[in-house]
Amino acid sequence: MMTQEQFTNDAVELLKKLIATPSVSRNEKDAADIMEQTIRSYGFAPQREANNIWVIDPHFDESKPTLLLNAHIDTVKPVDSWQRHPYAPTIEGDLLYGLGSNDCGGGLCSLLQIFRMLTEKPQSYNLIYLASAEEEVSGKDGISRALPLLPKIDLAIVGEPTGMNPAVAEKGLMVLDVIAHGKSGHAARNEGVNAIYEALDDMRWIRDYKFEKVSEFLGPTKMTLTVVNAGTQHNVIPDKCTMLVDIRTNEFYDNEEVYHFICQHLKSEVKAHSFRLKSSRIDPEHPLIKKCIAMGMKPFGSPTLSDQALMSFPSFKLGPGESSRSHSADEFIRISEIADAIAKYKELLDGAAI
Repeated sequence: MMTQEQFTNDAVELLKKLIATPSVSRNEKDAADIMEQTIRSYGFAPQREANNIWVIDPHFDESKPTLLLNAHIDTVKPVDSWQRHPYAPTIEGDLLYGLGSNDCGGGLCSLLQIFRMLTEKPQSYNLIYLASAEEEVSGKDGISRALPLLPKIDLAIVGEPTGMNPAVAEKGLMVLDVIAHGKSGHAARNEGVNAIYEALDDMRWIRDYKFEKVSEFLGPTKMTLTVVNAGTQHNVIPDKCTMLVDIRTNEFYDNEEVYHFICQHLKSEVKAHSFRLKSSRIDPEHPLIKKCIAMGMKPFGSPTLSDQALMSFPSFKLGPGESSRSHSADEFIRISEIADAIAKYKELLDGAAI
């Protein structure tokens, strides 16, 4: 029987291998190979679709509910201000530096060790561990490609860096193209229809409208005009004004519902890039959330997007590290955070009811 310290050491060694293997979104093959080989070396039979790797509980029983343990293997590109080499795993005291160490290698490697620990004996639920690709770009060859191939999921824990506090709600994202149309003409004469002027009322409405339903954990749904483009030169009346609108929905609003509402209130043409990145939540009265609270954890709402947005079942984020370190230069995770995560996951899940 392995000790908790040995599981922690295995998590750290795996994380060091992953840091040393570039895995920017859509280029995760080598990291996926490492995950597949590692899972096989632990005595399991992983399955793979593109660069998504998963393994199913050897005690799987269709009559039991199923818990998904998920984290992603891809990273963003390293920013220019790194002082260390982003792909050189470097340990200084308790700190492990490297791209993807915090977002979300700590959760990825900790949850795999927990899968090993919990499947040593039957639980009251099934377990599936999924290392997913393309999370940072919400890519279609990421988790959305793997989920249809899995058994029915009843609950998911996503190993994003949350300081090991449960993120019980997460904002969704929808981006809109808003296009105001006019008619070109010479600026020196009283002719044409200025598309910028046509857009002004819509800009004001976007700026001023407040969605009524405010979330306890996420606050209001937020709509922000972020990009405006119009005109070709000073003496030509612009015949088109294009705008980008960033919308962050809370759990009370469906993206398609918000889109249709906006269409009714703007005179400009409106096109949604996608409806797929929805807000997600779990009932704060769920037994696992109540157990988190009993363990001293503090539920909160997360403004940052994750693979939760593509899950149609209840889920929450819980992982080692801090979101503030993600996507930043000299990213790191504390080895003690990985050890603490493994201990807390075990306390939370071993023998639990989901």
